[in-house]
Amino acid sequence: MSAHHSIPSYNHIWKISLPIILSLIAQNVVNVTDTAFLGRVGEVELGASAIAGLFYISIFMLGFGFGIGGQILIARRNGERNYSDIGRITDNSLYFLFGLGLLLFILVKFFSPVILRPLIASDDIYRASIDFLQFRIYGIFFAFGNVLLRAFFIGTTSTKVLTYNALIMAGANVFLDYVLIFGNFGFPQMGIKGAALASSISEAISAVFFFSYTIYMVDLKKYNLLRFARFEWKVVKTTLDISFSVMLQYFLSLAGWFAFFMIIEKMGERSLAISNIVRSAYIVLMIPVFAFGSITNSLVSNLIGEGKSDFVIPVIKKVAILNFALIGSVVLISAFIPRTLISIYTSDPELITQTVPTFYVVMSALVMFSFASILFNGVSGTANTATALWIELATIIIYLAVAWMLAVKLQLSIELVWTSEYIYFLVMSILSYLYLKSGRWRKKVI
Repeated sequence: MSAHHSIPSYNHIWKISLPIILSLIAQNVVNVTDTAFLGRVGEVELGASAIAGLFYISIFMLGFGFGIGGQILIARRNGERNYSDIGRITDNSLYFLFGLGLLLFILVKFFSPVILRPLIASDDIYRASIDFLQFRIYGIFFAFGNVLLRAFFIGTTSTKVLTYNALIMAGANVFLDYVLIFGNFGFPQMGIKGAALASSISEAISAVFFFSYTIYMVDLKKYNLLRFARFEWKVVKTTLDISFSVMLQYFLSLAGWFAFFMIIEKMGERSLAISNIVRSAYIVLMIPVFAFGSITNSLVSNLIGEGKSDFVIPVIKKVAILNFALIGSVVLISAFIPRTLISIYTSDPELITQTVPTFYVVMSALVMFSFASILFNGVSGTANTATALWIELATIIIYLAVAWMLAVKLQLSIELVWTSEYIYFLVMSILSYLYLKSGRWRKKVI
């Protein structure tokens, strides 16, 4: 990192955050196109893509969490200027993720019908979900490769390539969705299967680009990168020590959402359709939050690696202010045009009207999320990932209990059920803040 003597400036934080924001936007174009195109196919396809998509993302998060552990370690070694270790971490992580991908592939390909059948009430949604997963799971190998190279580029704070990669992936996905879902340009009309296949192929295209770029543009010698020497369990174990908690934490956080959607599915297909539209918009508007979260992680770890623990809290404050300014403006603009944003996903005027109240609930929750996420990622960046896991676990248990009370016990309307998001971010903010304030994270060595 360039700033070796002082706290990174707002400008510096923004410069390394922007490519991550752009890359996440493009990645989410993938989600939005799927949702928007399938919304034109039918409500069942829309609901099924939400449930099957969340199921896929929950298992993908196991690999993503491992990547975050790798990123924290890479950032720490980068701060220490111990560059040759970075390649060993990356190469061995690739071996590990390929094995994990194979396991998850077998699980979904052969066992997803058994897992999902008891969870989904509607037969149509169940069948469409299985169709989706059978094609979607092929992307997992490429997705995991992408996860690791992202960890390398964010950890070494050279984030520019993420923008190009994401644009390629998003472009490919929009085109493939268009031809495979609706059967344009002489391709077969595949509906929901087409959406899944399109996502898998675009992940493959993105992986090919990412690896080519790394081989031609990165100083492989300096980082000792892509040597593919023999597998070293010790290196993977160090990464796993940090990332195991992160893997569990991401998995839990998405499994929590999956459970939330299962609660909503019991409320009927209309409530599920409303929630899926809101979820898709929500994830897009969360992008800056995730990007700044990732940067908080990397900056905190780099600073500790440079022996500057005193700068950790001031940096977290700076990132939180930037994040709040950006999210605040996004929320303000969205608040004035809810119907326009919702009509991206559906042309049904009644569905649009019924979605507006839930949309407002989620917008206000986002403002809370902008603080909660930065505090929480600050905890992870100190490499105290087990503490972060406990915070997430406590938060999810309270959140799901509240959601279940509102939906099942009190049978309230869908927008009131979504207010459980407030509880989620409130609990997370308080617990993360108390931990950072305690200063106990200073003792951690990795």
